[in-house]
Amino acid sequence: VQLQASGGGLVQPGGSLRLSCIAHNFTFEYYSLGWFRQVPGKQREGVSAISPSGGTKHYTDSVKGRFTISRDNAKNTLYLQMNSLKPEDTAVYYCAAKWGPIYGNNWGPTTFNDYWGQGTLVTVSS
Repeated sequence: VQLQASGGGLVQPGGSLRLSCIAHNFTFEYYSLGWFRQVPGKQREGVSAISPSGGTKHYTDSVKGRFTISRDNAKNTLYLQMNSLKPEDTAVYYCAAKWGPIYGNNWGPTTFNDYWGQGTLVTVSS
């Protein structure tokens, strides 16, 4: 089983990036998926999560209106479109999967305990 994140890089404030996470060797469409980020010295935090069907999406308050999560179950791929990027968005971004639905607002890093990707670095700086 493997989750492979890509799409990170250096971008100026106000710019955009699209992260991708491709999954290998598991039944993708039965899993909720999430994007998480971590800055050195800080705890990993949830950015966004999406239900197996894609019908339910969650966002942390700081990215609402700027980031959009989506998934293509036919391609086993998760996406995070990030617009209007800010320096405080700088972090290593990870994708993760958990079997089944997200219950209520319970989508933090500890609930995604099945699979994690290796992370991709996003740097927002002028």
